[in-house]
Amino acid sequence: MNKTFIIAALVLAGSLSSCARPRRDAAAAPSAAVDAAPLPTTINQEDFVRAAEETVNGVVSVKSYATPRQQQYSRRGAGPFDDPLFEYFFGGDPYGSRRRQQEPEQAPEQRQLGLGSGVIISKDGLIVTNNHVIDGAERLEVTLNDNRNFTATVVGADPVTDLALIKIEAPEDLHVIPMGDSEKLHVGEWVLAVGNPFGFTSTVTSGIVSAKARNISATTQTRGNGGIEAYIQTDAAVNHGNSGGALVNLRGELVGINTAIYSQTGAYAGCSFAIPTSIVEKVCGDLREFGAVQRAFLGISFIELSPELVKDKGIKGATRGVYVASVEDRSAAREAGLREGDVVVAINGTDVTGTARLQEIMARLSPGDAVNIVYVRDGQRGSASTTLRNRAGDTSVTRPQTPLGVLGAMFTPVTDAQKQSLQISQGVQVKINDRDGRMARAGVNDGFIILSANNVPVKSADDIERLFNKVREERDKVIFLIGIYPSGKQAYYAVDLSD
Repeated sequence: MNKTFIIAALVLAGSLSSCARPRRDAAAAPSAAVDAAPLPTTINQEDFVRAAEETVNGVVSVKSYATPRQQQYSRRGAGPFDDPLFEYFFGGDPYGSRRRQQEPEQAPEQRQLGLGSGVIISKDGLIVTNNHVIDGAERLEVTLNDNRNFTATVVGADPVTDLALIKIEAPEDLHVIPMGDSEKLHVGEWVLAVGNPFGFTSTVTSGIVSAKARNISATTQTRGNGGIEAYIQTDAAVNHGNSGGALVNLRGELVGINTAIYSQTGAYAGCSFAIPTSIVEKVCGDLREFGAVQRAFLGISFIELSPELVKDKGIKGATRGVYVASVEDRSAAREAGLREGDVVVAINGTDVTGTARLQEIMARLSPGDAVNIVYVRDGQRGSASTTLRNRAGDTSVTRPQTPLGVLGAMFTPVTDAQKQSLQISQGVQVKINDRDGRMARAGVNDGFIILSANNVPVKSADDIERLFNKVREERDKVIFLIGIYPSGKQAYYAVDLSD
């Protein structure tokens, strides 16, 4: 019998050269790592009670809200808030949108998009959660364990690791969960999951570490989202609403952020997955310091070693690792002398047992970091050193993208003479400075005057930037432009901001 398996994100919603980069010292990290004590020789109920009491106040509820854009969707086609299924599951009249077109227009109210959890990691109010918990939100509301509410702002988000860093104006008595070392976790070790499943606040469940460096997509033969998958697998019960919550050891240290479940039904079925703190700490530190993750790339395409691949390629001297399928030009791997057919088995002394382990190792590193790579070639082991680079092929600091960088254009005010000649009252004029930018790809040419974007009048470049930042967080990542050329020709464009 064929069975359909569901990899469910745990949010309740309506759903991998040499300039040195700036280094972070320990004080700049969101929270100090705790030296892991040895595992207790005996474990009793008091260990569970103590760990729960020391962590439950450091986990918060995160609610996301957004405004239904019914007018925009009615012009562009059906959107998620206009879908009758949305009305069916969340209340309301499935024919109400038709009647509203005949009624006086009213300002739409924000609706709750999702519910998740978060973990307090610093006294100044920094909270780590999942990116999918805050994705698309116009407003974030954080509720502490004692029911105090705060509005949160986004410090930074990273879809690749599904992590986000948000901040509240911190009261003096915030409870911080100390950062533990997920590298020292043992398979079979007891852990607790703390979060808000189905909205039930301050819920604690227990289980053991079932596996480490787990790649869900590889296991389920499903296509991943292109992100990093190196999860801690546990059998602690987690469900919708646990997303962004804490996975802690019996010392009360944070060792992971609960993120996904593996299920045939969408509900908990014995397999839960958490992002390890080895990745969480690096990502949160980068988001806090730079606003974007400083991601290192080795510059290879690879295949996880399997018995079939070993036999097919005649590989000798290695049974675990990653097979180098190709080496990119001007990359760290090419500088190190790696070749197609090599098998990478270790980086900086850490064994590379497969794809997930390689991703986890690389996720902890930054452009400018020196690495030693151990590989197998023609049955013989070799090693090489190199300096990691970013996607651009250098070690410069990556900054958050701005409209000018992504759109590939500059925006200047319309002159009074142009307003009078074209009989317009506002607008900004486009100057294309990147023919590979989003504006040029949409067909926009030099001189185009933007009068409105997504039905909002445009009066300055700041209006474009605000709209750009807003649309990036929405489900439909498109900016619809209405405008006119100096010749008087009217034009309409759709600028796609999706990846």
